[in-house]
Amino acid sequence: MEEKLLRDVEIYVAELLTKQLSPTNYYHNGIHTRRVVADITELAAKENCTEQDTLVLLLAAWFHDTGYIFLDTGHEEESVKIARSYLKEQNLPQETLNQVEQLILVTKTGSKPTNNLEAIIKDADCGHIASEDYLDISENLLKELNAKNDEELSEIEWMEQNLIFLKNHSFFSDSAKQIWQPKKELNVLEIQNKLHKLTAKENKKDKNTKFGRGVETMYRVQLKNHIELSAIADTKANILLSVNAIIISVALSNLVPKLDNPSNLFLVYPTLILMLFSVASVVLSVLSTRPKISNVAITKEMIKEKKTNILFFGNFHKMNLQDFEWGVDYLMDNEETLYNSLTKDLYYLGLVLNRKYKLLRITYTVFMFGIIISAAAFVYSYYINMPL
Repeated sequence: MEEKLLRDVEIYVAELLTKQLSPTNYYHNGIHTRRVVADITELAAKENCTEQDTLVLLLAAWFHDTGYIFLDTGHEEESVKIARSYLKEQNLPQETLNQVEQLILVTKTGSKPTNNLEAIIKDADCGHIASEDYLDISENLLKELNAKNDEELSEIEWMEQNLIFLKNHSFFSDSAKQIWQPKKELNVLEIQNKLHKLTAKENKKDKNTKFGRGVETMYRVQLKNHIELSAIADTKANILLSVNAIIISVALSNLVPKLDNPSNLFLVYPTLILMLFSVASVVLSVLSTRPKISNVAITKEMIKEKKTNILFFGNFHKMNLQDFEWGVDYLMDNEETLYNSLTKDLYYLGLVLNRKYKLLRITYTVFMFGIIISAAAFVYSYYINMPL
């Protein structure tokens, strides 16, 4: 009799929910109802409930969410009406009907159970919080709420609400406390981990709004410009080196050998002036292109405190491979530090360029005045030594 009744109730409720329940009920649907029925079967067995008590619990479980076919808020009262209408036709005793109705009503949010049967159905209605699939089930509930409410909850807001609910929730029956409480605690940890990941992801997204494509383009263009200017400076220095090397070699091969002749003594001073300015130009050109490498040993603390830039080889050349790999990984995980390193790189490139172009300016000035003075000295020497 009881098995047939429960089988008929299952068929009736399943057909009712399939045909009349809103498609936006992603959580409160037949799947949830069957889950509650299964949880009640488990708890009733653990609590050593009688066959009659188990029957009443299962009947209430099957009907407890049928009221959702009419409305969401206050659906328990509608569920009671549906259950009463169907079960009356099965000629159940009034006492059983009253028990079923009371058990359905106790599933209302905020209600407190007054006996063991009410505690069992109350725990079973929230049994999913001890499920291994809690996150997936919770996602369906979020989907349902967002589909029915005007304002959508974000995933972070939903996880925060879940965490508050789980921490404030308590099971009522002894069996649920013993069996499901440890599983619920594991889900609390899983929610905390997911919330941490979501928050970190959101913070990263906020940082990305600060360090967006425009900022990256700025760094890329400026660094490229600085490198090109450095290459131009080196090219100019090489030109001066080549020209003065030619001048020195010509002077040494053609002018200097002729100075031992007494008739050419008047060329001594002009030649010395030319050689002096050429050598000075060569020295200044070499200084402007001479690389400077830092001798400071870089530490992890310096990287964390943004006191150095390991993107430049002159800074990381003394680091071992493991520390360098750690530093690069740290930069990739911390965008603010990464951009700070790029800023330092840009700044110090600017300082190097400033030094190069200052020395180049001095070199060109020395070379220009050297050529003028040398030429004037040669002209003057020829003039005063011309035969009358």
